[in-house]
Amino acid sequence: MSLGTDRTGGADTTLSFVHRFLPADKTGRPPLLLLHGTGGDENDLVDLGRALSPGSALVSPRGKVLEGGMPRFFRRLAEGVFDEDDVRRRASELADFVTEAREAYGLGAPVAVGFSNGANIAAALMLLRPGVLSGAVLLRAMVPLAKPPVADLAGTPVLLLSGAMDPIVPAENAARLAGMLANAGAVVDHRTLPAGHGLSQADLSLATGWLAKRPG
Repeated sequence: MSLGTDRTGGADTTLSFVHRFLPADKTGRPPLLLLHGTGGDENDLVDLGRALSPGSALVSPRGKVLEGGMPRFFRRLAEGVFDEDDVRRRASELADFVTEAREAYGLGAPVAVGFSNGANIAAALMLLRPGVLSGAVLLRAMVPLAKPPVADLAGTPVLLLSGAMDPIVPAENAARLAGMLANAGAVVDHRTLPAGHGLSQADLSLATGWLAKRPG
């Protein structure tokens, strides 16, 4: 499944992250924080966000780290090996941006929708700054921190969608992330789909149904 890219409208540079904001046009839907994968930008997940939760306000920041010219949300040392000091710093930075965006646009706590690197920073954000997000859809996420702090995520809903044939995220790693979030009190729905690292129609269907149950 193609992520799709909507490039209508310009990026906003007035807050601490370059980002796009699309206001809500329907009440009762949660605001979404869209977090792209490696090489994406603030436009990358806009179409996906619209499809997953029609009418939701969308906040879509661009990662500040560049890897070979490709935006990311934190540094990595190799494929699947993260610079955990940078993960911590960038998660805190992103949490501060969420606070800024909520104040600027009059939003409630958003549900993160993150793909790959974006899903990883969303998981780190939940573990490092509980309460910033009201929930998360983690698409092809893996454990962002080997030893995260004790977090209180009591009742926070999380949908974790993994690919059975994903060459990047081992099944054990995804299962460990699900356990880590559940042990912190999150209500985790972890599904493993017959897919690789890319997204499938099943991802879209499951995430759409899951988000429809989240109050705005």
